[in-house]
Amino acid sequence: MTADTPLGGRLDDDDYPAYTMGRAAEMIGTTPGFLRAVGEARLITPLRSEGGHRRYSRHQLRIAARARELVDRGTPIEAACRIVVLEDQLEESQRINAEYRRAEQAAPEGSAAG
Repeated sequence: MTADTPLGGRLDDDDYPAYTMGRAAEMIGTTPGFLRAVGEARLITPLRSEGGHRRYSRHQLRIAARARELVDRGTPIEAACRIVVLEDQLEESQRINAEYRRAEQAAPEGSAAG
């Protein structure tokens, strides 16, 4: 099978739900109960297989691992999930602000609306 096949493309996709709950928990060093808890806190929403089983992507596992690090340091799980969400929102806002600054600096003089 080559990388050009549909399966090869999905395995390279960070958002493809390739991991079962047990495997996902093992990969980030936690329990299935922890994954259920971060799902209940709406930090991540696993996809469901046709049989109703939770499936996780690599992207979701990175997010869950960040929450696990906070929980391991004593942060309650609900607070850890909220912190991760707020960190992501802050990072996105900073990225957008940087884009606006670059566009403003690149704009020719006198083109600003005023």
